[in-house]
Amino acid sequence: MNKIFPSAAAAVADVAKDGQVVAVGGFGLCGIPEALIAALRDSGVKNLTCVSNNAGVDGFGLGLLLATRQISKMISSYVGENKEFERQFLSGELQLEFTPQGTLAERMRAGGAGIPAFFTKTGVGTVVAEGKEIREFDGQQYVMERGIRADLSLVKAWKADQQGNLVFRKTSRNFNPVVAMCGKVTVVEVEEIVENGAIDPDHVHSPGIFVQRIVLNRTPEKRIEQRTVRAK
Repeated sequence: MNKIFPSAAAAVADVAKDGQVVAVGGFGLCGIPEALIAALRDSGVKNLTCVSNNAGVDGFGLGLLLATRQISKMISSYVGENKEFERQFLSGELQLEFTPQGTLAERMRAGGAGIPAFFTKTGVGTVVAEGKEIREFDGQQYVMERGIRADLSLVKAWKADQQGNLVFRKTSRNFNPVVAMCGKVTVVEVEEIVENGAIDPDHVHSPGIFVQRIVLNRTPEKRIEQRTVRAK
């Protein structure tokens, strides 16, 4: 099975559909699949539910899809860097499901592992728990959270072999491994593709069983969200 596609556009062309749940890797702008997000925008699909730690910034990352009104709902932990997100949410144009950061990661991991739901103490007694089942274990209250299974997952990795075994680089690893797990179809954008066997099995962060498609993007922009430097 050939998993390598000639472009991001080709990789999403026949799998991106209106109304899908799309999981997207990254933390802030670190480790986001830049080319795949742009290809999803250009595909014209709409009414998407996007699962991602955050919503990019104005004009970059998932901000591209917000600008074109292709996202109808976000499942996120933090959305404070995007003015267009704020405008759409406050005007009632965009739905938002806030999920604590660790819970969001576990929801995707659980979905990928075939676990439909789990219980956590995080969020008990807050708006996060509203409308959800609460159960007591050992005298403590826990809220039930559903696993997330995405129709399409977009992932950014540093390196892949032709089978789709992935290596992530430093902090760009972030949410990407669990995003890769939870997708029915997972498309990965990488900076380098190597021959099978070139990656030491002990160095594989995500196995190729989770990956259906690979796209090469040798020179991603890797925009910095917030640059802080020491005063001279």
